[in-house]
Amino acid sequence: MKTILVANLKGGCGKTMTAITLAAALANRGLRVGLADADPQKSSLQWLKYRPDTAAPIVAIDWRQEKAIGDAPKDLDYLIVDAPGALSGEHAELLVSESHAIVTPLQPSVFDIDSTKRFLKHLQDIKRIRKGKVKILLLANRLKPNTTSVENIKAFFAQIEQNPAAAILERSCYDQLAQEGLSVFDKTQKQYAQVQDQWRPLLAKILAD
Repeated sequence: MKTILVANLKGGCGKTMTAITLAAALANRGLRVGLADADPQKSSLQWLKYRPDTAAPIVAIDWRQEKAIGDAPKDLDYLIVDAPGALSGEHAELLVSESHAIVTPLQPSVFDIDSTKRFLKHLQDIKRIRKGKVKILLLANRLKPNTTSVENIKAFFAQIEQNPAAAILERSCYDQLAQEGLSVFDKTQKQYAQVQDQWRPLLAKILAD
């Protein structure tokens, strides 16, 4: 089983939407996927309650209590973990210890960029990260083309000398589908193909190992 932790310090950066999109994308490949919710707001668990029986199955796992972390079915191919916003200290180390990769979404705002800088710095304090055992994948999220904010986020990636694993444009379809327990990868219509393509570079990195 490969565990992917979706995390950042800042709330509202799109962690849950990223987690449910990745889970649905992998499940629609025929893989056995679990979605663990470690956030007290339990948004991912709520999304799974809305998910119809006709959609690709995803196993719901409640990791909101620290003692539950690590408890998951052994026959999963992938486990996507929706982390809480205030991820630090022992809680962070516990979640990272279960992870093979960390996906960190950030929006093109000064607040997200500042929060991500601090989060990446905190991660370097964790031994498993320092030893290079966990891949860190940055996700440029909810971009609006040809705006100053996009230029700011490009400057941030240049500063840290790390390109984003993928760049996701802002679309209303994410929220609309989430209300039905679905994601863009649960749809086969042509209008969703371009949206799905934006996620494929990130998925390729996740599936590569």
